[in-house]
Amino acid sequence: SCLQTSLSIWGWGSLGLVLFLVTFGPFAIFYFAFYILCFVGGGFVVTLLFGKSNSEKYLEQCEQSFLPCMSVGIPKCIEEMKREARPIKIDRRLTGANIIDEPLQQVIQFSLRDYVQYWYYTLSDDESFLLEIRQALQYALVQFSARSKETDWQPYFTTRLVDDFGTHLRVFRKAQQRLAEKGDQMKDQAEELVDTFFEVEVEMEKEVCRDLVCTSPKDEEGFLRDLCEVLLYILLPPGDFQNKIMRYFVREILSRGILLPLINQLSDPDYINQYVIWMIRDSNCNYEAFMNIIKLSDNIGELEAVKDKASEELQYLRSLDTAGDDINTIKNQINSLLYVIKVCDSRIQRLQSGKEIDTVKLAANFGKLCTVPLDHILVDNVALQFFMDYMQQTGGQAHLFFWMTVEGYRVTAQQQLEVLQSRQKDGKHQTNQTKGLLRAAAFGVYEQYLSEKASPRVNIDDNLVAKLAETLNHEDPTPEIFDDIQRKVYELMLRDERFYPSFKQNVLYVRMLAELDMLKDPSFRGSDDGEGESFNGSPTGSINLSLDDLSNGPSDETVQLHAYISDTGVCNDHGKTYALYAITVHRRSANSEEMWKTYRRYSDFHDFHMRITEQFENLANILKLPGKKTFNNMDREFLEKRKKDLNAYLQLLLNPEMMKASPALAHYVYDFLENKAYSKGKGDFARKMDTFVNPLRNSMRNVSNAVKSIPDSLAEGMTKMSDNMGKMSERLGQDIKQSFFKVPPLMQKTYSDPDHCRVAAPIDDNVDDNIPLRVMLLLMDEVFDLKERNQWLRRNIKNLLQQLIRATYGDTINRKIVDHVDWMTSPEQVADAVKRFRDAFWPNGILAETVPRRDKAIRMRTRVAGKTKLLEVMPDELKHIIGAETTRKGILRVFEMFQHSQLNKRMVYVFLERFLETLFPQNKFPELFNKLHSRSKQMQRYKQRLHSTQAPSLQK
Repeated sequence: SCLQTSLSIWGWGSLGLVLFLVTFGPFAIFYFAFYILCFVGGGFVVTLLFGKSNSEKYLEQCEQSFLPCMSVGIPKCIEEMKREARPIKIDRRLTGANIIDEPLQQVIQFSLRDYVQYWYYTLSDDESFLLEIRQALQYALVQFSARSKETDWQPYFTTRLVDDFGTHLRVFRKAQQRLAEKGDQMKDQAEELVDTFFEVEVEMEKEVCRDLVCTSPKDEEGFLRDLCEVLLYILLPPGDFQNKIMRYFVREILSRGILLPLINQLSDPDYINQYVIWMIRDSNCNYEAFMNIIKLSDNIGELEAVKDKASEELQYLRSLDTAGDDINTIKNQINSLLYVIKVCDSRIQRLQSGKEIDTVKLAANFGKLCTVPLDHILVDNVALQFFMDYMQQTGGQAHLFFWMTVEGYRVTAQQQLEVLQSRQKDGKHQTNQTKGLLRAAAFGVYEQYLSEKASPRVNIDDNLVAKLAETLNHEDPTPEIFDDIQRKVYELMLRDERFYPSFKQNVLYVRMLAELDMLKDPSFRGSDDGEGESFNGSPTGSINLSLDDLSNGPSDETVQLHAYISDTGVCNDHGKTYALYAITVHRRSANSEEMWKTYRRYSDFHDFHMRITEQFENLANILKLPGKKTFNNMDREFLEKRKKDLNAYLQLLLNPEMMKASPALAHYVYDFLENKAYSKGKGDFARKMDTFVNPLRNSMRNVSNAVKSIPDSLAEGMTKMSDNMGKMSERLGQDIKQSFFKVPPLMQKTYSDPDHCRVAAPIDDNVDDNIPLRVMLLLMDEVFDLKERNQWLRRNIKNLLQQLIRATYGDTINRKIVDHVDWMTSPEQVADAVKRFRDAFWPNGILAETVPRRDKAIRMRTRVAGKTKLLEVMPDELKHIIGAETTRKGILRVFEMFQHSQLNKRMVYVFLERFLETLFPQNKFPELFNKLHSRSKQMQRYKQRLHSTQAPSLQK
């Protein structure tokens, strides 16, 4: 049925189509389609027109019902856009001081011009954006200035800055020590030192480490961006800070345009070296300091740079065509350069072979050493501390401390009795009280060292001790009451094989010679090939002759020394005019004959004369040095007369009978005639220092004489001062006893950080409030590592600095320092600093180009020059107080610390952080910096090690 239905549908459909085509024709189907299309299109147009009109009416109803009228806003907006922009008024006042505001405005203008305007004008001519940035910068500076005026800067400059520098130096010193303990030769020792430095830093700081900021440029830029954004949050008003575009622009200008270049420059080792040389530019480099630096250098780059420069100068001198007297001058210069090249080659070969020599160990095994008499050791600060260490090791410390305590007692007794006599003349009687104090002091010495209860006890003849006890019980004590026993103790220390004789064979004796600068490097006794090229006319053997050879020279009858002044002249050095005497020296032996010239001033002769007459009292009546002359001392006739007198002085000094009478004199004579810069002995300042070893003898005598000559109104005050000095000297024995006997068997060290800690704790109860003493003692502790030395030396240095400061400035020194800090932060000084910053970054108003990195050889030679300058400006008095070797190592350690840019950056960032903490004490900057440095790799390793060490204890 379905099939029939479908056939009927197709049949009827076909019939209808045939009838349509027959009736309307073949094109009728196209007409039909066109009619349908027109019908649909017409309906769409009508619907569109009708809907639009209804929609507009509906929207008008909605607008009036729900939304405000917009017909007024659009014209107003168009009118506002057509109106000209009104200029923004900017107040050019920043700090309230015109001398500061003017250069600051120039810095702002130059910064916008060179960092913003050059690209902004390619996008738009509208300056309102630039004015908004300028206004924001000025507002921030105004707020910064207001905070600065409210801040007390004295603690920052006098305490925190010094503590941070001392901490930095302590971390560097410990990093060097840790690196030296490893013992192996690292391929990149500088990189290993930096890693070790930050490893020590995190152990010391506990909560922060700045390794990422100092070693990764990307992290450094991120740190500065974050820091600048925090500062803008503090200084800008909330509306300006929420403007992200302007905030980002200001942040980038501050971080990348100003702070980053400034920090890079301040942390550049070459810049620091140049600055050091500039600071001590008035000091002339001498041969001895320069050659010491070459011989001590462990940097092959430095040695090669010096060698190349010497070779270059050598080629130039050999190319000169000269005649006459110039030939001798050029020959001397050529010999000097050849010697420098030889020393550099020898040092380079030794470093490359890895056969570095410890001079102290080499000298200890070398055999012949200078002999320093025991009486000289006992009155020299540096030598005495080494003898103390040795006596402590051998158990003979009681003898030494007894000798020193008796010296202190004698001085005290003499002073007290002299004061007592002067007061009796004035009608004041305090005899019983003074004698009672002296008796108590004498009994104290007896009980501590000689009685049966003394521990340790001085082992001396019992008869002498019994005689002393009898005297103390029945007679008034005198300054000389202990002299017989003290003399016996001195002879015991001198002759007993356990003490002084064995001390001369101990390594401590060699180290003492090194500290006294009486130990020359035996490794520089000439080259292996035996050539003896000279320096300034002096044979190499003469220059590098060790002191023991010099002192033993006259004992060899075949060695003869002759010297005479061959010429004299007048020199002008930096405006100072002085006479110079040329001394020709002949040295003859059985196998060789040497001759050289050395140059000395009259002041050198005078210092030499003072030294030898102090050491050899009998010479004072034999040798007479020509006297000084204040006026017309550069007259030719006078110089010839002085030349004649000095020649007579030299001939008398070099007389063989004179040498035989005083064999130890040879060392001083040879040292004076050697062709090198004369190292002057103890001047007036250094001689004052010796009063701490020979406690206060001269000072107390001066006090006594002064008491006799002053009016009665002042006598009482002066007497009180002398009483205090007597008490201080009286406590010497007790202090020594407490320092050394409470911690057997080793000497107690004043080492306050057994693990690691910052330099921030008070140094002493009576030191912390004394600003200069605190600063000087702290820096000497860290630079020269005094806390590793014995307590006696450090206490003497503290007392010395205390008296020196009081004698120089009195009680006003703290006030002077506070006034100086106020002066440093005054508008004039701040304006000067801003001007220097402006002129450095924009010389003549033009952005400074990036300074190309100087050639490596030039930088290496600058390092050598910087070290030479630093060693040269160190006063001889400092060497006499703490030792030449300690002084040299301390100065070179500080210089080496500044030769690593990563470490310099760390110090700059520490100073910057402390500055901001001081400026914004309410904003929790310490916590912020801890968070900013929290991604430190060293910090993460430290926490892991800490956790691993604490985990077992927690489990237990």
